[in-house]
Amino acid sequence: MTPAVLLNPEPCWSEPDRLLRHSQPNVVHHCSPRVGGRVKVAERALPEGRYGTKKAPRPWLRWSLLGVALLVGLAVTFIGYRNLGTKPIESKQTSFVIVDDGSVKVTFEVSRDTPERPAVCIIRARSKDGDEAGRREVLVPPGNSIVRETTLLHTSKPPVTGEVFGCSYQVPAYLSTT
Repeated sequence: MTPAVLLNPEPCWSEPDRLLRHSQPNVVHHCSPRVGGRVKVAERALPEGRYGTKKAPRPWLRWSLLGVALLVGLAVTFIGYRNLGTKPIESKQTSFVIVDDGSVKVTFEVSRDTPERPAVCIIRARSKDGDEAGRREVLVPPGNSIVRETTLLHTSKPPVTGEVFGCSYQVPAYLSTT
């Protein structure tokens, strides 16, 4: 509800705190605040037939919205931690050797939290122009928490580097662990 505020253009030098009533009902003129007086505000009553009665405050709505906002914040925090937090499996390339114009040998190290689970790593080679010249999935069987693997990767162009693209515990069905 907005208060009805009209400022009297003439400052009230003698009585800075007085309210002046206008000839219309529910309209209040105030002394100018420029002279240091306090401004008193009278609220205008809205016609009930046109706007309805004032609704009672609903505190449950405020608490519900606060609860939903808190749950959304917790969900975003959890998802962010899962995606940006520590990884359960990490890999790094330790070396690569270009065997010939059509293959490269890549040696990499896999470090994992659950060594009893098999993992799959994607190894790729790049050509001189930066294109991917070859890609291979390598099964890392269950074993130690830190494993060193070496694989030979055949390429479609002469390779200039070999690298580990990434590793995962989601082993495809066509790579068997038996």
